Amino acid sequence: MKFKGTAHRYGRDVDTDVIIPARYLNTSDPAELAKHCLEDLDKEFVSKVQPGDIIVADENFGCGSSREHAPIAIKAAGVDVVIAKSFARIFYRNSINTGLAIMECPEAVDAISQGDTVSVDADAGVIVDETTGQTFTAQPFPPFIKEIIEAGGLINRTKAKLGK
Repeated sequence: MKFKGTAHRYGRDVDTDVIIPARYLNTSDPAELAKHCLEDLDKEFVSKVQPGDIIVADENFGCGSSREHAPIAIKAAGVDVVIAKSFARIFYRNSINTGLAIMECPEAVDAISQGDTVSVDADAGVIVDETTGQTFTAQPFPPFIKEIIEAGGLINRTKAKLGK
């Protein structure tokens, strides 16, 4: 899996209530959730983000509640991958289950700036800040997680395995 896009940079402890505010949880429609992704943190995010873009964040990204709406909103907004120093564990699993690629790489996070062009080879675990030329190594996805993300989430992968 390869990704390339513009980096949208955020700090530490970005919680799920900021990723998708609770006032929008009356729907599970991905397109509707995408319209409000990160609006309490970055009012311009939805107007700036382009398909394939990348979120880069410090520690504990996705902390807070365990709602699946947060990774769904991020993915539906057009983000292909989130790179952070660390993720809240429930957010990590919800991201995989909904087909959002996420990678931990503190060195990349420290080096990547807002607006940099970043490419990711998730199979090899290589992150390149194409703006600066710096290369970083992250843990590649194990085959079963790669299958889930490529299928668009756990439900889609399970349906495919069952032939439905």
